[in-house]
Amino acid sequence: MLDEPVGAAQPDAGQPRAEEPRAEEPRADQSGATPLPTGEAESDAVLARRAQMLATEHWGLLAARSTAQSEVLTRITIFLTLVSAGLVTIGILGQASRYAGWFSPAMLAILGFVALIGAMTQQRVLLVSEEDLMYVLGMNRLRGGYVDLDPQVGQYFLASSADDQAGASVTYSFLRARSQASHLLGSSMVLILVVNACVYGLLAGAFVVSLGAAPGWAIAAGALVGAAWMVVWMRIGYTHYRAAIRAHTPRRSSGSTAWAP
Repeated sequence: MLDEPVGAAQPDAGQPRAEEPRAEEPRADQSGATPLPTGEAESDAVLARRAQMLATEHWGLLAARSTAQSEVLTRITIFLTLVSAGLVTIGILGQASRYAGWFSPAMLAILGFVALIGAMTQQRVLLVSEEDLMYVLGMNRLRGGYVDLDPQVGQYFLASSADDQAGASVTYSFLRARSQASHLLGSSMVLILVVNACVYGLLAGAFVVSLGAAPGWAIAAGALVGAAWMVVWMRIGYTHYRAAIRAHTPRRSSGSTAWAP
């Protein structure tokens, strides 16, 4: 056996060895993400791997957003085509039947079918609007990850790197600030809402006429049902939007240069 150095401290067999202090692990923030280590510089290989993973996720969100937008635009086109074809068909049937006899049931059936497709399209447009906000916030968060990796790239981003409500507004329009009214009136959601309000108003008016009421009552019923449709769906859309914003916990707020702990 080799002699141990004289004077070397020997651990007492009856005493447990003290544990060596361990480096503090980075804690996750409220969103479940772990902040980038700040204690020591990371190698270029680690940073490159992290940037590649962020870019892959970014492309995935872009593809999902593009697919959702393409799908909902196709459904909108189909619905508007059905509305146009339905109104033309009603006109042809009216001329053929001289607006008597079986015309009223046929008109109600056509308008009822178009109204059903309109309600389904309205719901899908509402969901895609919420999904689009989700994709924008997700890409804003990834853009913030790029800034964490290399703060110098932040000056080249026109879209926001903050994944809060204000950051989403900047990404939707980063050249100038748009009013909420212009953004709302220019949306596909409001377009389909107006078309559906007209369809349901026509359906209500047609039903009143089929009962033998005067045209004035039919116009009043149609206007009332169309206005009610607008109010109800505007309220539904606003409620869904506010619920989505409240359910989201931003990692980086607008005006901030670091991730939110």
